[in-house]
Amino acid sequence: MASSARKLELLWFILIFIWVPSSSSQTLVMPLTHSISKEQFNSTHNLLKSTSTRSAVRFHHQRQRHRQHQVSLPLSPGSDYTLSFTLGSGPAQAHPITLYMDTGSDLVWFPCAPFECILCEGKPSPGPIRPPNITRAHAVSCQSPACSAAHSSTSSSDLCAMARCPLDAIETSDCSSSACPPFYYAYGDGSLIANLYRHTLSMSSLVLKNFTFGCAHTTLGEPTGVAGFGRGLLSFPAQLATFSPQLGNRFSYCLVSHSFNGDRIRRPSPLIIGRRDGGDEHGEFVYTSLLRNPKHPYFYSVGLAGISVGKRDIPAPEILRKVDATGSGGVVVDSGTTFTMLPASLYNSVVAEFDRRVGRIHKRASEVEGKTGLGPCYYLDTVAQVPAVTLRFAGNDSSVVLPRRNYFYEFLYGEDGATTKRRVGCMMLMNGGDDSELSGGPGATLGNYQQQGFEVIYDLEKQRVGFARRQCALLWDSLNREKN
Repeated sequence: MASSARKLELLWFILIFIWVPSSSSQTLVMPLTHSISKEQFNSTHNLLKSTSTRSAVRFHHQRQRHRQHQVSLPLSPGSDYTLSFTLGSGPAQAHPITLYMDTGSDLVWFPCAPFECILCEGKPSPGPIRPPNITRAHAVSCQSPACSAAHSSTSSSDLCAMARCPLDAIETSDCSSSACPPFYYAYGDGSLIANLYRHTLSMSSLVLKNFTFGCAHTTLGEPTGVAGFGRGLLSFPAQLATFSPQLGNRFSYCLVSHSFNGDRIRRPSPLIIGRRDGGDEHGEFVYTSLLRNPKHPYFYSVGLAGISVGKRDIPAPEILRKVDATGSGGVVVDSGTTFTMLPASLYNSVVAEFDRRVGRIHKRASEVEGKTGLGPCYYLDTVAQVPAVTLRFAGNDSSVVLPRRNYFYEFLYGEDGATTKRRVGCMMLMNGGDDSELSGGPGATLGNYQQQGFEVIYDLEKQRVGFARRQCALLWDSLNREKN
């Protein structure tokens, strides 16, 4: 029985990767799956409340790091996208791994056997969920730059001392036999202790030997793992670039538009790694320059000049236009946060203009705002008339017009157990807090809900992020046809 389950697991994994070669480029296409928990929430407003709360926790935690190297890990359910690959090589050793894809962190980590997850009851865990066994033969040395990166740039001599390397070996820089000490990561509502290892990572015909990852035997509140796609030495793109600069210097994803309806059948969202022929040759992408963040170097930060609601342009505060020497400011393009978080001054101006346009036609649904954590919300007894919302970036003076569904969500609302429900609509942008409190970290976050229906490209070679409107399900289908 166990053998049959193992064969099914491997067969499932073989089907989830597409390797698309061409004469001038190589592109790896992987499916991203949107996670949502039907079992944990019995109503849409409860799911929205959980998701909005977790978006806020993740955003505020990004500026609460002190001594330890801490990352904000993906938040579930309903907010994240997962991807899968194989650890090890060969049918006997291959082990399927499913992780959250996160552009807001810089490490690939996952549970390893033996594994204990504290306070994880009821939390969704995308399968397969059988943690792999990793031997010490694959441990990373305390002398390795990767070890220093995992410990937030701690010196190799300090790391060797932490690993109990003999003093004479430290003095002669010969601690290669001592394994990198465990490191601690903390996030909004949990934490983990992990060791650093190297092993083969396989994706279809692509095999990455000596891929570095974190192996967690104990976590608090997080039963899954993370594929960090941020800007860092240990991130997935950085390690891929050492194997193939063509693959590692550019990636994009196209998030299929989703609702918070667990019964809805969703298509995969393509994650495209490498340069795709014809992907942007017609100038379809609107680009904005990446900003360097000295305190949080793994973030993809951009500058925001303002937001337009209808024909009214609302300028962004200075904190969103650039990043200062303390790491404060800018907007993080983040796949691991659901809803866009804005500083209070900009959020309130956007809400005031939005309400001025929508509130004169539709009654405000204050009760729904309290139940969802979102607002403004309105009762929709007639067809909703909603103004257009445009993001105006500071880099390259570029603008992106959001599709209506990316910032205004309509659903049926009723108290738990109610027999009748009313149609309501809510604006899906959130208040990130007072501007004066947003020091030491990003001024705003561009969440994945606002990114859906776009191909978002991260061009690491030219240091820019681009946006192009796409029908993402059709893009997935066309990439499958290219494969065949």
